[in-house]
Amino acid sequence: MAICSYFIYQILSGIIAGKLATILAIVFAVVIYGLSIVVLKVFTKEEVQMMPAGDKIYKILAKLKIY
Repeated sequence: MAICSYFIYQILSGIIAGKLATILAIVFAVVIYGLSIVVLKVFTKEEVQMMPAGDKIYKILAKLKIY
C-alpha cells in the first residue's frame, strides 16, 4: 500500500498541485488497503457479518466467490 501510494504521489505531483496529489495518493492507498483485506480474507465470515451492513457485504462477497 505504501509503495503504491508513494509512486502514485510521485506521478501525480508532476502533473497536479502537491496537496491534491497527496489527497489522491491517500485515497488510492485506502482503496488498495480495502481490496487487500478482502482478497487476502483477513476477516472470517462471522467477522464480516458483525460489521454494519455485514450481511449485505457478505452476500456481495459470496456472489463474487471471494468468501
